[in-house]
Amino acid sequence: MDANVKTQSNTSIKIKKKKTWIRSSIQIFFFLLVLAISLNKTLVEGGISIPLLSTASLHAICPFGGVVSIYQFFTAGTFVQKIHESSFILMTIGIILAIGFGPLICGWVCPFGTFQELLGKIGKKIFKNRYNNMIPSKIDKYLRYIRYIILILVVYNTATTAKLMFQNIDPYYALFNFWTNEVAVTAYVILAATILLSLIIERPWCKYACPYGAFLGIFNLFRIFKIKRKASTCVNCKACDRFCPMNIKVSETNVIKNHQCISCMKCTSESACPINDTVNFRVGGADNEN
Repeated sequence: MDANVKTQSNTSIKIKKKKTWIRSSIQIFFFLLVLAISLNKTLVEGGISIPLLSTASLHAICPFGGVVSIYQFFTAGTFVQKIHESSFILMTIGIILAIGFGPLICGWVCPFGTFQELLGKIGKKIFKNRYNNMIPSKIDKYLRYIRYIILILVVYNTATTAKLMFQNIDPYYALFNFWTNEVAVTAYVILAATILLSLIIERPWCKYACPYGAFLGIFNLFRIFKIKRKASTCVNCKACDRFCPMNIKVSETNVIKNHQCISCMKCTSESACPINDTVNFRVGGADNEN
């Protein structure tokens, strides 16, 4: 990296830190909100409640509940057991955001994604540069499609049984309900595995198993605002590749259409890229533009 790049990187570091803090603040807010709502539901059952918080269950505030209930809703006009109308509303919001900006829910809102990122900070201190680079790419590229198999199985099983089957394996539900007797042993096992894997892989559940992430990832193929790299100003420092939690090779393409992108913006000129206006959210234009 030449002197001009270093100078530009140093002068913009305060701005980049500020924008990174904005995302972190949003993530922490939603993590604490979901935790408080889940705790409040338990407290209400004991005659206590946290002021201003909904008494709805975790299922009522999960957009994936709407996704798995689509068949039941359109064929019978009812919701799957434990799913509420609010899940459909949140699902719709998630889809609208995904059409516009990709899986923002995954990168900015999802509490379980935030939880994995926090664990990843520990893993980075332990394994340094080896962190998130331990699985050979030849194996990794196939593992990433497992979440689509899980998505199909979950939707099919929910449609045929009219019951929320995913709860039995959902580590997100286990994390925010571990103090109750509603969590299946399988969910605890998967939560434990996710915690351990998060110490060597960034967002392992998101990468390989999350069915909702798989659903939202499809919108990366035709979203309106895309993450684009301007080849004419790129200095090939590969900072965008190193900072991408999903191991996407941003430096090797002009537009990101990868189904794994979570729109976290860590690769952009507002965060990792040292050159202004080189990797950014953009709308329109040819995908091969320089």
